[in-house]
Amino acid sequence: MKIQEKVEKYLKEIEENNKKGKKINAILQVNPKLEEEAKKVDKKIKEGKAGKLAGKVIAVKANINVKGLNASCSSKTLEDYESAYDATVIGKIKEEDGLIIGIANSDEFACGSSGETSAFGPTKNPSCLDRVPGGSSSGSSAAVAAGFCDMAIGSDTGGSIRNPASHCGVFGMKPTYGLVSRYGLIDLSMSLDQIGPITKDVEDALLLLNVIKGKDERDATTYESKDINFKKEKKLRIALPKVNADKEILDLVKNKVEKVANKEDWESKDIEMSYVDLGTQTYYPLLYTEFFSGTRKFDGLRFGKKIEESCGEEVLRRILGGEEISKSEYEGKYYRKALQAKQLIKKEFEKVFEKYDAIIMPTVPKLPHKLGSKISLKEMYNYDSLTVLANLAEIPAISIPAGEIEGVSVGLQILCKRFDEGKMLSIAKEFEE
Repeated sequence: MKIQEKVEKYLKEIEENNKKGKKINAILQVNPKLEEEAKKVDKKIKEGKAGKLAGKVIAVKANINVKGLNASCSSKTLEDYESAYDATVIGKIKEEDGLIIGIANSDEFACGSSGETSAFGPTKNPSCLDRVPGGSSSGSSAAVAAGFCDMAIGSDTGGSIRNPASHCGVFGMKPTYGLVSRYGLIDLSMSLDQIGPITKDVEDALLLLNVIKGKDERDATTYESKDINFKKEKKLRIALPKVNADKEILDLVKNKVEKVANKEDWESKDIEMSYVDLGTQTYYPLLYTEFFSGTRKFDGLRFGKKIEESCGEEVLRRILGGEEISKSEYEGKYYRKALQAKQLIKKEFEKVFEKYDAIIMPTVPKLPHKLGSKISLKEMYNYDSLTVLANLAEIPAISIPAGEIEGVSVGLQILCKRFDEGKMLSIAKEFEE
């Protein structure tokens, strides 16, 4: 099939099921130049000059700049903001002939865990239409699951790629902090955010990661990186930490691990970790403070509208919370203590990786709730209790489909030490097979 024909197929699927039909609402804006760009890639393929991503059709989260498209952050604040440049990851994708199909819906300014806070309406979960898809990269995950594209790009602050990947039954990966440039990402939290791939399989996750990773002079947190390859190893040691999650989810994940461990002759062991229950308490003070700082540029003078006057409830909650924590009388009490706790979590993970090759746990501790149902703020924040740990420890993590409960997809999360993406993806591949 020519790339142009594939693109036409995806565009038809979006037209039929994005805003009407199933009303998935995963794509906010379609790239008007897509078919023209597909013709050029077809020509390059014919000439034998095409890049690594030739023929791959990719959706991009609404907080990542794509020149000529709207980086709205799914908000009214930036509703009319048209990107004047490409984020580093987008430039790399285009260089390798990847095709950007359009901008994917998300929680507003990436503030949310369910995909319901977008100013342009919630995204539906394609694998179970009455439930939330997870967030904040809701549209990116739903677009892959719904068959609107081959793969997608999302951002992960505390699980924003892995959470919706788990609920939608796709593969979602957060790379090591600093492996992928954040230049061109509209940050939620600069010390935690990482851009990563959402795909239909592990092979595509590796392919896209190898394209977008690497040193960027415009992002001082980035590192040089050689090509990442699968690293199949025998006699792996897998740690299964005791965590708080629904029993049926824990049982599903444990059974899946035992099955693969027996087949591959791995050793798996239940372990106790002292700080895994401190994740959300550590994460949110850091997030609130850094989000408040990052949103000061949205003052209505330079970009769109003033954020406090145009944002939704969850965004305003985080701005006001961050403002309070930033005040001098609170700074030491909350923000600095959160930084200290972050170091404790990071060191504990490093210690575990001295003995074990990987840590495996559920991605999300409970099933996604039904769209529109009211849940408490504590319940909403608890969706991220197992995913925030990788961001705080600055390590890579991937969510892969583990099975279903009540017809709802459940993800299994694999975590490895810093820059050990090759091993992590190899383990993920064994589960996939």
